[in-house]
Amino acid sequence: MKKRIGFLSFGHYQPVVGSRSRTAQDALLQSIELAEAAEELGIDGAYVRVHHFARQLASPFPLLAAMGARTKTIELGTAVIDMRYENPLYMAEDAAAADLISGERLQLGMSRGSPETALRGSESFGYVPAEGQTDADLARQHTAIFRAAIAGAGVARPNPQMSRSQVPLAIEPQSPSLGERIWWGSGTRATAVWAAEQGMNLQSSTLLTEDTGVPFDELQAEQIELYRSAWATAGHLREPRVSVSRSVIPITTDLDRRYFGAGARDDAEDQVGYLDGGLARFGKSYTGEPDVIAAALAADAAVQAADTVLLTVPNQLGVEYNAHLLESIALHVAPAFGWTPANAPAPVAA
Repeated sequence: MKKRIGFLSFGHYQPVVGSRSRTAQDALLQSIELAEAAEELGIDGAYVRVHHFARQLASPFPLLAAMGARTKTIELGTAVIDMRYENPLYMAEDAAAADLISGERLQLGMSRGSPETALRGSESFGYVPAEGQTDADLARQHTAIFRAAIAGAGVARPNPQMSRSQVPLAIEPQSPSLGERIWWGSGTRATAVWAAEQGMNLQSSTLLTEDTGVPFDELQAEQIELYRSAWATAGHLREPRVSVSRSVIPITTDLDRRYFGAGARDDAEDQVGYLDGGLARFGKSYTGEPDVIAAALAADAAVQAADTVLLTVPNQLGVEYNAHLLESIALHVAPAFGWTPANAPAPVAA
């Protein structure tokens, strides 16, 4: 199994002391620049978070299209798009266009979304669950319509004044392989099984909205095992992909130490708390000397089980610092759990 790493940016911006990302324009342009820098380092993926009603990245497709136009090989993705907010047919058009601009490199993560700033925010966008339907049902309904549209399903009746055909019309443009690059952001074992049954790849973050008393990495590894088992049972023909997210900060310079040294022990253990009315387990952060965190990640059961590790970055510290952070991980940490750069030369046959 090829191991990939990518960065995941929430795209925060705030005009506060120390922030290099003070405006929305800063956050957007710096996301593009960091994707370029990551590609040069051999990092496999550049992923962005989507949050509405917050000073964070919110509209992914213009950004993904711009990233695609400025890079050549790096995967470009989301983790995740909140499908409660989306017009699925308009999203299908935007996604296909951005995918074609990138040369079919999009990896689109989507889900019901996470706790948010707005109260019933998707209803402000005009999307209200039907009677007897939850907002999770609404997200899954939008996802099903979106997936059918990108697969070429006819979704509109032709106008007889414009065409003699009676074949329902599909959205345009189409990007033929995009359907295999759709991921579901799952916060539980049950939703991971559902994602497998639907034929979507799996994204699992640094949070699970359930707790069984075992360490986070073991619970997440169990989630991945159940997902792969359900995938095999469903009989899908292709191999699925699985990503997990981790906060990884190797301290290699005085600047790293000034930013993160004091907090190296603060999040070194899992945290258990209440979220959305139920118990949730939050995974620990990996901050410290590179060899120490490399060994810890090599022993992380879920990191070993996944094919892709998404590294959350402190985007408000700017492109130069985050490129340094990614380079430190690439040089000193990621090889310990089986990663090699995307631009590494192929091994010479003996």
